[in-house]
Amino acid sequence: MPVHSVGLRLISILAALSPLTALAQTALPTIQVGAHRAAPAAHSHAPAREPARAHASPQPPRASPVVAAVGEPGPKPPPITAASEQFFTGKEVNALPFARPGDALEIVPGLVVTQHSGEGKANQYFLRGFNLDHGTDLALYLDGMPLNMRTHGHAQGYADSNFLIPELLSYVLARKGPYDAQDGDFSSAGSIYMQYKDTIDKGFFQVTGGSFAYARALAVAPYRDFAGGSAYGAVEAQYYNGPWERGDNMRRLNSVLRWSRGSQEDGASMTFMGYANKWYATDQIPLRAVSSGLLSRWGTMDPTDGGATSRFSLSTRWSQIEGNHATRVEGYVVHSTLDLYSNYTYFLGHQDLGDQIRQFDDRTIVGVNAQHGIRWIDINGSPVETRIGFQGRYDDIRLGLQESVRRQLYDTLSNNAVGEGSIGVWTDTAVRWTPWLKTVTGARFDYYNAAVSSLQTLLDAPKLEASTGLPTFLLTGPFNQGVKNAALFSPKASIIVGPFYKTEFFANYGEGFHSTDARGTVLRFSASELADDDGFVQGASIPLLVKSRGAEIGARTKFIEGLNSSVSLFWLNLESENQFVGDSGTTIFGRPSRRYGLEFANQYSPNSWIRFDGDVALVHARYRGVDVPQTLAWLDLVTPDALPYGTFLGNAPGNYLSNAIAVTAMGGLELGEATGWFGALKYRYFGARALTEDGYFRSPATGTLNARLGYRWSDGWRLQFDAFNVFNSRSDQITFAYGSLLPSDPLYLQCAAGVAPSQVCGVGVMDRHFKPLEPAAVRVTLAGPLNFDQPITRLPDLSEPFSR
Repeated sequence: MPVHSVGLRLISILAALSPLTALAQTALPTIQVGAHRAAPAAHSHAPAREPARAHASPQPPRASPVVAAVGEPGPKPPPITAASEQFFTGKEVNALPFARPGDALEIVPGLVVTQHSGEGKANQYFLRGFNLDHGTDLALYLDGMPLNMRTHGHAQGYADSNFLIPELLSYVLARKGPYDAQDGDFSSAGSIYMQYKDTIDKGFFQVTGGSFAYARALAVAPYRDFAGGSAYGAVEAQYYNGPWERGDNMRRLNSVLRWSRGSQEDGASMTFMGYANKWYATDQIPLRAVSSGLLSRWGTMDPTDGGATSRFSLSTRWSQIEGNHATRVEGYVVHSTLDLYSNYTYFLGHQDLGDQIRQFDDRTIVGVNAQHGIRWIDINGSPVETRIGFQGRYDDIRLGLQESVRRQLYDTLSNNAVGEGSIGVWTDTAVRWTPWLKTVTGARFDYYNAAVSSLQTLLDAPKLEASTGLPTFLLTGPFNQGVKNAALFSPKASIIVGPFYKTEFFANYGEGFHSTDARGTVLRFSASELADDDGFVQGASIPLLVKSRGAEIGARTKFIEGLNSSVSLFWLNLESENQFVGDSGTTIFGRPSRRYGLEFANQYSPNSWIRFDGDVALVHARYRGVDVPQTLAWLDLVTPDALPYGTFLGNAPGNYLSNAIAVTAMGGLELGEATGWFGALKYRYFGARALTEDGYFRSPATGTLNARLGYRWSDGWRLQFDAFNVFNSRSDQITFAYGSLLPSDPLYLQCAAGVAPSQVCGVGVMDRHFKPLEPAAVRVTLAGPLNFDQPITRLPDLSEPFSR
């Protein structure tokens, strides 16, 4: 007897025996084993999340992240195992206006994506009470390739999404927390899986121009019946200057070439991606310089800051379904580079030369993901699906940290060759015990090995002044190298109850981790300072893997027709916030931390031409325990000789996690059909937050509104107007609080003359440093069909929008 027939018969027997089961079965028959979802209404904004029909054919086992029903267009969501899990089609992602590629990910409830440097540097991410920096606890994937770079020249987990072409997205799958066995490194806060389309039905081009010299051109062309499958190519060019006094002068080239055959579940593909970007950067600036008139809001402390980056990749996928078995294998090779110049503290460390640094990273990544799914019936007659998977990755890395003046290098704090490899083995099993009860239990095992070699030489080592007044070379590289390995076991579990009245309840628990910079695991001595006796300053190494533990309870409901709502209450503990700071080449002590919060997300589409999205996240994030090093440092700043300088303000020990956003909200409105007039609004808000452990410095709240208005012709033409920061908010894109030093500061001359206490000069002037929101801007896009087989013979009828 076929598996789905056995499952249907078991459901029928259970329904007859239990009134509770009967209620679940009649309320929402989505839990039938192997049933496909019904096709959604035929309009451009409807989410593909409809109940299954009892007579639908059985689904194959799942080895793909998505489930695509035969005969139904577009990707469909996988079985949902947590209330916070969200699935978005490419159309949904592109329906709301966004200014840069990474901003498209803000469709994920509770996620804030921003930028504190130039347009080529990876975004800054915030989620679930994490200041994720550039991706430390948020795992990003595109076509199976991990975007997070471990042991990176700038930041651990550096995830650059600037090469993303949002128009090519097939879907975005977002999971919060470490509950899924498939999710490993960097996934404590969440994981986002992005997939490009396998095929493009019709070629198109679009050109965009707008404020502050914004220009973008994109062309996408399909090639049907190519080498036994189909292919398409995409080319993108972009320029942007921004409102800054030192223009970004950002120049970006991007390309994708993809061949595929079959489907995501049963087929193959090969994809090449190439990307290069060069820019200048206006980094965050000190508030005191703007308040005093020394700088405008659009000014910079160092006009030579900026960088260049590139990324080239070749990825393949093979998948097969055979009976009750499904297999998927993905392989990839990535080569990426980053050359970055930054100056965040200005003249704090070097009153004569300034504090500009150069960080570089040049790496090649080779990896493979493989998984196999089996669908079967256990001895008790319950339908079961088991998946087993393997993830392997090796990074061959050259990276370092150097000091410079206007991009002229004068010493090297670190220069390393790192080989870092990992393997992960995982499995999970989903059992449908009754029509209203399902469990998913799983686990993964990860092993990491990192070998750090130093390439620092005596000639390029920092030259410091000893206590005798004589120069000395600080050669620490030969001592800050070695081999480290670590392993972790991570259990996962989920319980799904329902549906009752189109409502399901979820409970999840999982353990996860993030890897740390391998250089920090072998650090023995400081690379930038001497001890009072002219010896090395002892360093503090950190573990290679840091464990997290999280849990969540929640519910999802479609009780109101057209409304899809979810609510989740989560809790997450991190064993340690220790980290290697790429900007200084040192490690910092970070205590254990705890985060808990509430997320509420809604999608409402009462008919085919209107859709509302709204979500809010409330998070409480704090350190646990006592920060002993910070306490000792603060006591040094409240001594009689240091107290009058006020440097202690903002440096007292406390339990605030800096830049942990407590309130996040987003609201979206989409209007329009597949053709004709269309429009959209997107409002984003993230609240004030503590910037230092003691909470003395706080950021302002930030709220922005973006808008879109356009018209689509039936023959593929489109005219679109986008407006950003419509009400011209003068708040901050991002804010930090730390010590810095400017030549205009009274403390500057005292430190240069050796008058001020050394502990005060080591901190500088505590201040809020910010990058302002870009002022109101507009962009105009014209898009049209692209067909190399025949020339464009017909332009859009410009009178049509006014006659409809």
